Amino acid sequence: MAYLEKKILVTIPVTETHKTYLEKQASSGKYNCQFRYIPKEHVTKEDLEDTQVLIGNLPPALVREAKRLEWLQLNSAGADPYTPEGVLPAGAVLTNATGAYGLAVSEHMLALTFDLIRRLGQYHKNQADRQWRSMGNIISVEGSTILILGLGDIGGDYARKVKALGAYTIGVRRTCKEKPEYLDEQYTMDDLDRLLPRADVVAMVVPGGPATCHLMDERRLRLMKKGAYLINVGRGNAIDPAALKAVLKDGHLGGCGLDVTEPEPLPPEDELWAMDNVVITPHVAGNFFLAETFERIVRIAGENLKAWASGEELKNVVDFSTGYRK
Repeated sequence: MAYLEKKILVTIPVTETHKTYLEKQASSGKYNCQFRYIPKEHVTKEDLEDTQVLIGNLPPALVREAKRLEWLQLNSAGADPYTPEGVLPAGAVLTNATGAYGLAVSEHMLALTFDLIRRLGQYHKNQADRQWRSMGNIISVEGSTILILGLGDIGGDYARKVKALGAYTIGVRRTCKEKPEYLDEQYTMDDLDRLLPRADVVAMVVPGGPATCHLMDERRLRLMKKGAYLINVGRGNAIDPAALKAVLKDGHLGGCGLDVTEPEPLPPEDELWAMDNVVITPHVAGNFFLAETFERIVRIAGENLKAWASGEELKNVVDFSTGYRK
């Protein structure tokens, strides 16, 4: 068999063990693969000129220079920056890392949930000020109604966790699918307006794109139950920031937990920082902070390398027309 030469560039911070694993996955197929490992911040236009496979997220403007690219395996679940025409060469395949982040981000969502409903952020401030005082009534997860917007790997994992804690779970997803057992009810985005008034907690993990930009505007925020809590770990621009400040200031919402913001990073002078019913984390729910997240990314890349080298179907292929996994 005549083996074809393929050059693979890996930009994620792999160990020697990871390198051995990736190279083994690619070795059983029809290609003679040459691997290069370059940290993403050091990748140049010249490094991409002869690259057929790229593993890892690079700035889209730099990816445009990879004219011979056949396949891009992202280390993120979100793929929307790479779907516009011209970012990837015609015919190139785009795959994401859906399945890697559910554990880490869903636990972060759970932490934000408890932080808000138990008023822990307010008590942390009291502790810093050495004030021994009650901050008032709370709600519980058990018996509450939690509305989850976005039911991919992350949203589904969060729904499963709060369901196990006794919450009544309502899921909203992009398309109709069979309802999983961890949901009590399931709908599509067309039903969102009538569902918002029912929820004690609205947890958002929707992807980016025109369909979700300012999804939660002032009208929808005011449809939420008075005193309800809002959590967002998906895209910062899914919530209209001016509207959010308005409903927080007048006490319509009980509080808000944000791992993503618009703009991002959130400027130091932004009013949200000083609001005592807002919990802000700097887009750290995912990333590689949990070691298992990175291990899952490497496994996804490795399984796809094996499939690619063998001419089999790749997992997590992204539809360029929607930005979502096919």
